[in-house]
Amino acid sequence: MNAMPPAVSVIMPVLNEERHLRGAVEAILAQAYDGEMEVVIALGPSQDRTDEIAAQLVAETASNKNKRVHTVPNPTGRTPAALNAAIKASRHPIVVRVDGHGMLSPNYIATAVRLLAETGAQNVGGIMHAEGENDWERAVAAAMTSKIGVGNAAFHTGGQAGPAETVYLGVFRREALEQQGGYNEEFIRAQDWELNFRIREAGGLIWFSPELRVSYRPRPSVKALAKQYKDYGRWRHVVARYHAGSINLRYLAPPTAVVAIALGVVLGALVTPYALAVPGAYLAAIVAGSLPAGKGLGLKARAQIPVALATMHMCWGLGFLTSPKSLARKVIASRRPAVLTS
Repeated sequence: MNAMPPAVSVIMPVLNEERHLRGAVEAILAQAYDGEMEVVIALGPSQDRTDEIAAQLVAETASNKNKRVHTVPNPTGRTPAALNAAIKASRHPIVVRVDGHGMLSPNYIATAVRLLAETGAQNVGGIMHAEGENDWERAVAAAMTSKIGVGNAAFHTGGQAGPAETVYLGVFRREALEQQGGYNEEFIRAQDWELNFRIREAGGLIWFSPELRVSYRPRPSVKALAKQYKDYGRWRHVVARYHAGSINLRYLAPPTAVVAIALGVVLGALVTPYALAVPGAYLAAIVAGSLPAGKGLGLKARAQIPVALATMHMCWGLGFLTSPKSLARKVIASRRPAVLTS
């Protein structure tokens, strides 16, 4: 007789997620997984109907002993605080992180639990598969899953299964989270990378597998995408200062492009029009790169891919260049040493 699979806690930080919350939770509850499951939603101070929808989900699952939704408050609205609150309120040996705008593929949890057992990893994760619901979001999704948009990041573009520095979201052994004391709440962004860094320092294995797939809903406007990528760049520079060995050429490409384009525009206006060849070459590159990225999309979506690419590159680079050293010093002061298994 086969033993029942381990019980699973799914933790979900949410803030202003009325558009996607119900679908994200229903994708969890519909998982092809025989073990007991709970969903713990950490509620930030939303300005929309997120809390109301969460309360409906709690009520709808109250009589289901094996698949139940709970909520926990997160008054700060910050993602790492939400994750820690949800971990504390959860109770099962496997902890699955999901975002309020992420949709798990049907066998995601069963596959992740199998991979944890097969690899001995402390955390497994897979592909962040961006999918849009309108022309702009489809353009952003195409940019986010192309090498010209995000480089060779495996969790965006796919790759071979194997050990990884970090993974998207993650499915953890609870013992690994408790051993490291959860997420460092000073990392408003990049908290996944920092936690996985400590797990690896302690000798734990982080495992990437393309078998794991989460559908991700892109930001709904240029402004929202710009803020997202500026924050990414800002916090990637914090990570680089926190851990000097973590930087590589892929991360330096956007800030280099920002500087080169700005110089090209200034010199082109004040010194010689030949300098305008630099921003012109960049524009030509993203237009050319958008053609294969937009394969299969409608004309309106394809036309917006260069806008999405430029927004991602320029805002990431600007965030990286303007990231204050004081933020890095604050984060470094909060450094938690990896806790080794006794």
